[in-house]
Amino acid sequence: MTKIKQKVMIKGTKEGLVFHMDDTCSFDSLLQELREKVENSHQRILTGPTVGITVKLGMRYVSEEQEQQIRDILRMRGNLVVKAIESDVITKEEALRDKLASQVRIYTRTVRSGQVIRHEGDLLLIGDVNPGALVMCTGNIFVLGSLRGTAHAGCNGNKESVIAAFEMFPAQIRIAGIVNRNSDGREPEELTWMEFAYVAEERLVIEKMNQLHKIRPELGRFVI
Repeated sequence: MTKIKQKVMIKGTKEGLVFHMDDTCSFDSLLQELREKVENSHQRILTGPTVGITVKLGMRYVSEEQEQQIRDILRMRGNLVVKAIESDVITKEEALRDKLASQVRIYTRTVRSGQVIRHEGDLLLIGDVNPGALVMCTGNIFVLGSLRGTAHAGCNGNKESVIAAFEMFPAQIRIAGIVNRNSDGREPEELTWMEFAYVAEERLVIEKMNQLHKIRPELGRFVI
């Protein structure tokens, strides 16, 4: 006898229930089986106290309307609370954002007072950042020159970003929402060559460049 493939598989976890949805059948047939299981199930897990639900759609993309249909069926049981509906399919907007974030933009120029450079992803500047200039990006900033203006890395909130420079004496450096001014008050004669800034314990720390591979080993390939 041929075994009928279930379109909805329910598994219990410590956090609640996971509904695994077949991603090869039609959406209508998926909803039908989901409704039948929710309406007719006598399993204790579906009839007891409040239970958190995570829905796994696999490689199925659903619209906002279709997602709402799934939520409405699950809410037929008053004790089921939908925590998340997850799909392994990414949208075009997400794919473009990921592509931009993975790119390293190279500038060969001096950024002068009043000028601003913005970029999605990592930024490599071969030149100086003068006082009054601003460079900012969603990823890391590498300056092969003097950083004396303002640099803002991880401007979308990424605290794993770093700011590195051949000469580090900025007016201000910022990683995500954490700010440091004037290189911790150091005077120019106290500077050393080749330094980088990173976030540790919610504050900015400046280290020599030869420590970068230890603190952010995944970034070593970007350093020249």
